[in-house]
Amino acid sequence: MTRISLAQRDFPVGDMTGNLTRARECISAAIAGGADLVLFPELAISGYPPEDLLLRPGFMHQCHQTVAELLGYVHGIDVVIGHPWQVGGDRYNAVSWIREGKVIGRYFKQILPNYAVFDEHRYFTAGSQPLVTDLNGSKLGILICEDAWRPEPAAAARAAGAELLLVTNASPFRDDKFAARIAMMNGRHEDCGLPMVYCNLVGGQDELVFDGRSMLVSSDGLMSAMTEPCEEGLMEVVYRPQTGQLRFESADALRQTEHGDSWLDEDVIAGIYKILVRGLKDYVLKNGFSDVVIGLSGGIDSALTMILATDALGADHVHAVMMPSRHTSQLSLKLARQQTSMLDVDYRELSIEPAYEATLDSLEVTFEGCAEDVTEENLQARVRGNLLMALSNKFGWMVLATGNKSELAVGYSTIYGDMCGGFSPIKDCLKSRVYELSQFRNSLSPAIPQAVIDRPPSAELAPGQLDLDSLPEYEVLDQILSRYVEQDRSIADIVGDGFDEDLVRRVAAMVIRNEYKRRQGAPGVRITSKAFGRDRRYPITSGWHEDMINKT
Repeated sequence: MTRISLAQRDFPVGDMTGNLTRARECISAAIAGGADLVLFPELAISGYPPEDLLLRPGFMHQCHQTVAELLGYVHGIDVVIGHPWQVGGDRYNAVSWIREGKVIGRYFKQILPNYAVFDEHRYFTAGSQPLVTDLNGSKLGILICEDAWRPEPAAAARAAGAELLLVTNASPFRDDKFAARIAMMNGRHEDCGLPMVYCNLVGGQDELVFDGRSMLVSSDGLMSAMTEPCEEGLMEVVYRPQTGQLRFESADALRQTEHGDSWLDEDVIAGIYKILVRGLKDYVLKNGFSDVVIGLSGGIDSALTMILATDALGADHVHAVMMPSRHTSQLSLKLARQQTSMLDVDYRELSIEPAYEATLDSLEVTFEGCAEDVTEENLQARVRGNLLMALSNKFGWMVLATGNKSELAVGYSTIYGDMCGGFSPIKDCLKSRVYELSQFRNSLSPAIPQAVIDRPPSAELAPGQLDLDSLPEYEVLDQILSRYVEQDRSIADIVGDGFDEDLVRRVAAMVIRNEYKRRQGAPGVRITSKAFGRDRRYPITSGWHEDMINKT
């Protein structure tokens, strides 16, 4: 029997001193628990993804130094830990197998992902050789994340004598990723027939959130997984080489299924909510902030943003500002006050009328003879942005933008106005998902007044204004955006699904036209396979879009 500890923890990017301390803590705890080996996530020393930090000679030097320092703490247990490693002019995504203060083997990642949010060809050279090491009479092979998504590295490890595969990962969340990982693990088991231990990173890194949820596949295909996202801990695993059985020692937060059976349904919305909270918390705290400020409007987007912030940071660290204008309804004021009272967060009201009037006065001569239009609406949003940024500057609070993916997609937002902020928690949530998340959170405890959820959405920048005055119904708009933005489907394909062609072309035109706005927006938590930012990289300046809108 071999006991393996999985260090399912957060190892922040660039914090090599802190990551060394975290690694030492895990090693000590694993030794105390009687483990024979402790397995760390991919690039645990540097954090993942370090991006262009890898191009800094000083950064790579510190990676090497940190690995060398770690060696002195490894006695009485084997350690398998990920880190960047440079050999001559080549840089590798590496894992070192450490035993009694020495590196007894080093593995270089063979399959370098270069799609979606991954950019590893920019930084790393691919390895080509398996690493198989004997432990307690069993032969253990190493794979790094993407290696497990292709059959060749596992087959090479088996050919080299591996009886068990250790898979070290930094696999970020997306809403269908858990099912994809399960399918991958089943696929590799079918290919090579080996039991596998999958250890994943936890924590928020800019737009990405790593959700942990480590898993096991035994020789007979029995799968076990930690299903609660973002839970940190040292997971104890028992491996019985005689039978090829792998089991978590604790049954907490586990689901188990036989190989080939359907996985138990997970609550996707509950999982997304936890991801948004973790991503928001880590972004704020890791960037040196303790408090956030939110422009509260009485609408659902700002209401959801506020409860996310409250759950992430605590009510004492959340500040809500209602900034009424001549167009703000009494219902909006009532609902804003009601929610802040429910959550017991700091609340203040700052009228934008004096600043708005002063701005109009300054422009009066220049605008003489011009009819009122969206210009005057956007001025209100920009006054609000100025007030929020003033509070941020004065008190050190990070401004949270409250826009959702539907609005950002079609440009129904004001650059330098409601788009201003240091972070945008619901940036990758379509409006329909905003409603789902709000209803879910209310099912746990009172958090958002039901009237906020039920009322028709409105920016309240003009008399009687509703979102439907400018946009299709969100139920329809979101279905088009899901197909066009997230699935990259053509206009003809979307029309073939039964949507009006003129409407699809209109939506596509708005998406293309507003790329420049999104490029200047705040980062936000990625939860889908095609988030604005790291995933979807379209040129701002392009002559192709006219042809696309008219003919494609």
